[in-house]
Amino acid sequence: QVQLVESGGGLVQAGGSLRLSCAASGRTFSRNTMAWFRRAPGKEREFVAVMSWSVDSARYAESVKGRFTISRDNAKNTVYLQMNSLKPEDTAVYYCALGLFPAESGDQYNYWGQGTQVTVSS
Repeated sequence: QVQLVESGGGLVQAGGSLRLSCAASGRTFSRNTMAWFRRAPGKEREFVAVMSWSVDSARYAESVKGRFTISRDNAKNTVYLQMNSLKPEDTAVYYCALGLFPAESGDQYNYWGQGTQVTVSS
């Protein structure tokens, strides 16, 4: 079994920054992709960013492109989401996910973390 643990959420002012972390443990050898999703109050879950575990290539939602950066540390089996120029509309619970292939659909991922709250005040 695989466990994903997110950290780094919190409360920030608009224009501020946060870095989220997602550490994976367990049998992750065949899961080569990690992604970030978020769920804002009253809204459906939406895709944020995704990258291959072994290839330095990433895709982003248009709403975060140019502000967020996804990165990895293979030795630590961890992915990060650097969030800059945060806006109130970024307020959501952020989830990391692990799967076999990069995708923007959540049903393509096998494992999910518990989520971490990000709140951006005006």
